[in-house]
Amino acid sequence: MADELIERAQSLATESFLTASGPGGQNVNKVATAVQLRLDIYALRLSPPIFARLKELAGSRMTARGELVIAARRFRTQEANRADARERLAELLKEAQQLPAQRAKSRLNRVGKEQRIKGKKLRGSVKAGRGKVSFD
Repeated sequence: MADELIERAQSLATESFLTASGPGGQNVNKVATAVQLRLDIYALRLSPPIFARLKELAGSRMTARGELVIAARRFRTQEANRADARERLAELLKEAQQLPAQRAKSRLNRVGKEQRIKGKKLRGSVKAGRGKVSFD
């Protein structure tokens, strides 16, 4: 199911190429090597829990209109940046599909409870002894 979703997302995504900053010398001023990948999340028809996780994971990469924007400018070539953007989109979608690990409730046995209460009583008696001293 994850692979189907990733394929669908990559087919719905639109790519635009921009001039990038960083390494590349004069080439960086002439060739649009940076890739901006845009994907309308609503078009994916995700289930509400997966959508919520994706929205949380995306953070500032998600626009108010529900578009996920991934900018890739790590490499000097357009193809490498394009592959990087698609890979990052796939990783984000895979991570959103994984259920978060459920936290196991901690259990305290009788001895542990007694020790905790004893510690609280001791701390309370220390604090009670800090009151005003009367010389009456």
